[in-house]
Amino acid sequence: MRWTDRQLEAITRNERRILVSAAAGSGKTAVLVERILRKITNPSCPQDITRFLMVTFTKAAAAEMRGRLAKALSQRLAKADPDSEEGRLLLRQLMLLPAAQITTVHAFCMRLIRENFHALALPASFRLADEHEAGLLADEAAEAVLEEAYAKNGPGSPFFALVEAVAGPRDDRR
Repeated sequence: MRWTDRQLEAITRNERRILVSAAAGSGKTAVLVERILRKITNPSCPQDITRFLMVTFTKAAAAEMRGRLAKALSQRLAKADPDSEEGRLLLRQLMLLPAAQITTVHAFCMRLIRENFHALALPASFRLADEHEAGLLADEAAEAVLEEAYAKNGPGSPFFALVEAVAGPRDDRR
């Protein structure tokens, strides 16, 4: 594959942490896959794939990255002598791939919270609200905020002007 200068820089940069941010379809996943492949197959200092954290925004992007890594490792393994150091290294990385931290931002944050619930003063049995519960909580919070704003602001206030501008003719549900 022919890499642009910026892509090649992201692939070869030696910093431990990098952030790759670019438009959809610009090759972010390919760049990250190549970067990881070079790190885990570096003959002088190979690193296990489980030592990396790869975070994406969607489950589909995480699955795509895992799939591309599996495909690339499998292709390289097929060309390598299975009894060679390279062959053993590739096989090891392929076997470790299911344990690699390739995840979404949300899943990563949830893992951190689950592992550190005690430091956050959360009960061990905490859980995320489902979509319906979250909607009900959001409605309750909005209602509480509006009630407080009505209590603190009188007619002619900027708050009432805003309500007049955005509310419907009968109520403030909008």
